[in-house]
Amino acid sequence: MKQTLNYFYSVFLSGEMSLADFESCIYEFLVYNKEKTNLCHWKDEDYEDFISWFYPRLKTAIETYNDIGASFEAFMSKYLLISAKEYHVRKTIDSVTEYSAWSARVPEMYVREEAPAYIHNDAQKVITQLLIDKKGRRNSKRILALILKCYYYVSEDFAEKVAPLIGMEKNELLKMLSVIRKKRQEKDDNIYFMKERIYRQFYKCIIYEKRMTMIRENTNSYIRLKDRLERARIRLEKMRARLAGIRKEASNSQIADVIGITKGTVDASLYRLKTKWENMSKNADLN
Repeated sequence: MKQTLNYFYSVFLSGEMSLADFESCIYEFLVYNKEKTNLCHWKDEDYEDFISWFYPRLKTAIETYNDIGASFEAFMSKYLLISAKEYHVRKTIDSVTEYSAWSARVPEMYVREEAPAYIHNDAQKVITQLLIDKKGRRNSKRILALILKCYYYVSEDFAEKVAPLIGMEKNELLKMLSVIRKKRQEKDDNIYFMKERIYRQFYKCIIYEKRMTMIRENTNSYIRLKDRLERARIRLEKMRARLAGIRKEASNSQIADVIGITKGTVDASLYRLKTKWENMSKNADLN
């Protein structure tokens, strides 16, 4: 007798074959007999991937079957077809997600944040100009206060370059930055996790948009997806607005505590730097 799915099922029913062996027989039959399934038009590699995905579902298929007219082979043919549709939908969604991830622009990935820009290309030159006060003296503590204020954007490489300009050892400056970051750890963690949530929400919108292009308009599925997209966009903009309202700089009290000076001194120093910065910007625009 030629071995078929019906034959394997009859042997299983007789108790001569365990469930595990029955599943293995079905799997081997499907692997080596693609031409006998309703998926014979699939490419070999796609068919093999599908059968591997389908294998864990064999037990459910066997338990679902009831011998009330249709043969086991006919049942498996239908079950295989329905599973193939589910597999195709899942693959499509995965492809859409992958496409969205690779096609989205990097600024969008990072919540449209813009890195701080200097008014000149040479940052060291700018800092040197800011170091000198009205009386021509070097006021390193002002720049130190500014660096600690903007710690969130200061890299180790930048700290190494700027340390000699303000008369400090690199390790001493890095230690101060480490202290200020510890003081701000909870706030920074909240910012990080919010960015991650915004990142996921942004991709959810991208995926909804891409999936909508694959569904016929005015269908129930299209309308439901459009509604989800609109709500997702509203939530994304609210999350972005909330993030924009969070201060990423250290407080003047924290800066004063790290440097070992009064808060009033930090307030005055940063105010004078701000005024000088604005004057430098105006002069740069005029030139």
